[in-house]
Amino acid sequence: MNIQGPIFTYAEFYGWMQSLVAAGKTSGNNQTEVLADFTALNKRRMKRLNRTLSLEPDLLLKLESIEKPQNWLVITEAWCGDSAQCLPVIGKMASYSEKIELSIVLRDENPQLMEVYHTNGSKSIPKLISFDENEKELFLWGPRPEPAQEILSNWKKEPQGRNWEEFEKELHTWYAKDKTKTLQREFLQLFNEL
Repeated sequence: MNIQGPIFTYAEFYGWMQSLVAAGKTSGNNQTEVLADFTALNKRRMKRLNRTLSLEPDLLLKLESIEKPQNWLVITEAWCGDSAQCLPVIGKMASYSEKIELSIVLRDENPQLMEVYHTNGSKSIPKLISFDENEKELFLWGPRPEPAQEILSNWKKEPQGRNWEEFEKELHTWYAKDKTKTLQREFLQLFNEL
């Protein structure tokens, strides 16, 4: 697999986001004030989750019982709101298992990779691909938990007069109420299917 640009651990990615925010920037070539503001908001979301997140006991047991190495590759960008809600969980899961190695890469620097791992023709992120030690795909996850995907799909089909900002509020309210429980259950299901 030919990865372009930086390859981050979770801690490195979070630190890099802090430096982007301090400089008033975002990831990628599209340096707009709006995307820089999203990056700052996402850093705050990630900081909160880093501080408050706890993994469910059954998920912890499953993580501790992983026997064979897994390499998790996450494709994302700093401005991505779904990533800010999901990446702290992914990072924490990886930290609980010595068998999981997490690498984070940037979507816009890896168009060929994103072409392979698109979602219904869309470059939606975050996208996680789990490989075994022989680079065989074990599972895919992303770009967001299923109920969040339904919120997006419903909004796209029938916005009902709601603009993007109203949709974003509905989506992130769902994330706040869910407290990462659905995401954790989805990963538990993926592990159970291996």
